[in-house]
Amino acid sequence: MKVAVTGSSGLIGTALTASLRADGHQVVRLVRRPPRADGERAAGDSTASDRAASEVRWDPRAADAGDPPLSGVDAVVHLAGAGVGGHRWTPSYKAEIRASRVLATTALATALANTGLAAAQPRPKTFITASAIGWYGDTGGREVTESTPAGKAFLSRVVHDWEAAADPARAAGIRVAHVRSGLVLGAGGGVLGRLAPPARFGLLPRFGNGHQVMSWIALTDEIRAIRFLLDGPGADERTGPYNLTAPNAVTNGELTAALHAAFRRPDFPWLRVPAPLLKLGLGEMSSELLASARVLPARLLAAGFEFSYPTIGAALAAELPR
Repeated sequence: MKVAVTGSSGLIGTALTASLRADGHQVVRLVRRPPRADGERAAGDSTASDRAASEVRWDPRAADAGDPPLSGVDAVVHLAGAGVGGHRWTPSYKAEIRASRVLATTALATALANTGLAAAQPRPKTFITASAIGWYGDTGGREVTESTPAGKAFLSRVVHDWEAAADPARAAGIRVAHVRSGLVLGAGGGVLGRLAPPARFGLLPRFGNGHQVMSWIALTDEIRAIRFLLDGPGADERTGPYNLTAPNAVTNGELTAALHAAFRRPDFPWLRVPAPLLKLGLGEMSSELLASARVLPARLLAAGFEFSYPTIGAALAAELPR
């Protein structure tokens, strides 16, 4: 199978690319920077063979974003997007968050739909696009599943429009699945990249009162779930949203205690960053640390997916560097 991947240099994209290549699949990394090697090519450059091109320059703002790079591709996994946790949410950065998801997905979905109309090769059959549990917003810790309507907060609105942006591909008969990922726990980046260093010294604080429910997933299970939707048994029937979260969510306090235990450090429940201080320092972005939602992977479990690391202790033992 030939799979095109955006966001392939990120935590999830790097692991997914390695997983696909290990199983003998051909991976085409869609990147926005100029091609770096002779065997790579930019969008619109037909001088290099598809087989040699492990990277293709793709700019969602270009009219020819998907022609010819997507010709001959069997599936596309779209993971690219500006991070939500590394910057203060200024008006300009909120616009970047939205554009990097909604506009880029629209461009890619349109390119997918158009691929094959004037070419000899058929269009891709599958479009797996990243989404997020930000869809639900703050539910006060109430259990939610894929059938729960979107919330009203900024990220909820972005995720709603982000998923809707894939409609051109869906209308063209391409199978579309949205992966609503929780906090992805993996070494080398993401949430553990920020929480592990202070936890290693026993200095990771609770955020707010620490009672907010945080829905998470081990990186290993994140990749296994994406593969389950991409090319697993019965994958051709799997469309729409899927929550990529472990079945056992934890509170912020439980996550903090588990991280300290993983590093064999004492846990101090009194060590906290009060919510008003978080809001003062981080602005609107602090809502992501204080929101509470127990997101259940209802559709994954119903489809027969089995988690390798369903509990936080097992996940941290597997994912943290030795």
